Amino acid sequence: MMISKVSQKYNISADTLRYYERIGLIPPVNRNVNGIRDYTEEDCNWVHFMKCMRGAGLSIEVLVEYITMSQQGDSTIKARKELLIEQRSRLAEDIKERQETLKRLDKKIYGYEERMFAKKEKLKRPDA
Repeated sequence: MMISKVSQKYNISADTLRYYERIGLIPPVNRNVNGIRDYTEEDCNWVHFMKCMRGAGLSIEVLVEYITMSQQGDSTIKARKELLIEQRSRLAEDIKERQETLKRLDKKIYGYEERMFAKKEKLKRPDA
């Protein structure tokens, strides 16, 4: 699959895909006889994985480390698992903090709605 199709499929610019490859965020992509990137299903799986992980807030450095270990083979399975467990823990904490922030925002919004309703009711009263 050509870079333009991968770019469309995952909503990532072609420049970003090239950058990800250049810095080692995705393994090197095979090229056809004309030297044009030709993404395989496995390459696309890496792109999708990286998009998900970046969206979850994992740093480029952590992901490059993960890719590097992945390319070293099965001897790094335990280390890769530990890295993902650590990142999962950080993500879970971030989600918890965001849920607390969401609750606080909801409370503030509700408070404003109550104040607006009370003001509106006061304006309706003839003795006000």
